[in-house]
Amino acid sequence: MYEIRTDLALEAREKYEKGNVEIKGVKLEKTQVSDDIRITSMVIETENGARTMGRPKGNYITIEAMSMDDEDEAYHRMISKHLAHIIRSLSPGGKRLSALVVGLGNREVTSDSLGPKVADQLFITRHMMREFGDDVFGKHQNRVSAIVPGVMAQTGMESSEIVRGILAETKPDLVIAVDALAARSTKRLNRTIQITDTGIHPGSGVGNHRHPLTEEELGIPVLAIGIPTVVDAATIVNDTMTGLLEAMAAHMPYQGMDASYRTLDEVERYDLVRELLTPQLNTLYVTAKDIDASVNRLSVTVADAINLALQEL
Repeated sequence: MYEIRTDLALEAREKYEKGNVEIKGVKLEKTQVSDDIRITSMVIETENGARTMGRPKGNYITIEAMSMDDEDEAYHRMISKHLAHIIRSLSPGGKRLSALVVGLGNREVTSDSLGPKVADQLFITRHMMREFGDDVFGKHQNRVSAIVPGVMAQTGMESSEIVRGILAETKPDLVIAVDALAARSTKRLNRTIQITDTGIHPGSGVGNHRHPLTEEELGIPVLAIGIPTVVDAATIVNDTMTGLLEAMAAHMPYQGMDASYRTLDEVERYDLVRELLTPQLNTLYVTAKDIDASVNRLSVTVADAINLALQEL
């Protein structure tokens, strides 16, 4: 059986919603912020919930903004403010923080360059505060540093190995990891932001599992922020087949043709599609044609949110 690959906890939960299945130990709360912006908070509280969801216990907050791929500065500024508020709510409180932002991904691959591009646009303060004191900016400000560790093919090292070395030297209070994600649904590409306090497993959404960046591994809290930029070919084919059969079922001459396909659940449909695809297509991941512009725009949104959050913590 193939695993439906998605980095979004919300999508993992949705497969149970269709059957009205309640998962013990998992709380879900949805807030409609505006006509096209919804924030979903999911808390996995128990080991049973973690096993069912296939994700560790913790908080998973998802911002769905259907116009986030548009060039609207006011709209993106609003998204940044919502994301900044979430970052603050999940961060350690009560003191001035030192935060390390880790921009995960590969600069040379456009759909995987979100993390490095976010790191490029951060307000970095650690070096100045070390040189001139914590009050150099005349207001409350946290110490911020950033690193782009690259990928193993470029460095020969796991990102977690590089980060652990930096932590030993700089001793921050918080790690914020930013990475591109994989989605289950094409409608969520470049339109969804997930933030979680459970850390991140780089590459897991595309089956390229690397060592995790988590509090258990690093010894300090880790927030992970991600935006889905790719979807696998089997998902696109499966969604297309489902839409086609639903359209055919609405017309009398074709009614009943979708009966067999409808008897399969979501995972079984996905398995069938993966078996029908050629080996070459089984490993194909797809992104939007204007992904370069999208990543540039979204990196500004995420960087603005981190800058806002770390200025006001």
